[in-house]
Amino acid sequence: MTRGPIQLDVSVSYGLPRAGIPAANSFRRWVAAACEGRIRKADLAIRLVDAREGRSLNRHYRGKDYATNVLSFPAELPAGVIMPLPLLGDLVICAPVVAREAREQGKMPAAHYAHLTIHGVLHLLGLDHHHEREAVLMEQIEREILAGLGYSDPYFES
Repeated sequence: MTRGPIQLDVSVSYGLPRAGIPAANSFRRWVAAACEGRIRKADLAIRLVDAREGRSLNRHYRGKDYATNVLSFPAELPAGVIMPLPLLGDLVICAPVVAREAREQGKMPAAHYAHLTIHGVLHLLGLDHHHEREAVLMEQIEREILAGLGYSDPYFES
């Protein structure tokens, strides 16, 4: 585990009206929590999109013709390119999907945004959930990070 202060450059952009979407500082705090103890320096971008853009990106990059809650794009720099901070990648979060899921699951929208941001950052850091063992580990890490931020277990169903 990496200890010490974290140096992050997190840019947040909005491709839709910001009503009901957390402020950029919230996203930065969630990214920092996901990176704590895992990486000391990172540069990443988060883009909040509408359903049309989310669907288009999901179709183009994953071959799935629907908007999904979060897409993670790990950085792939050409050989020899040097960045001031290690480029972690990009997250795309589809705000209408997040809002719908939060309603359907009885969650506060901010808690769901926090979970999906952390989930996406963990993907950028190399974690995955294609196999049961990986999924269990990733979910446990998400629970611990979210608990540290004061959020309840996102996988608990009442």
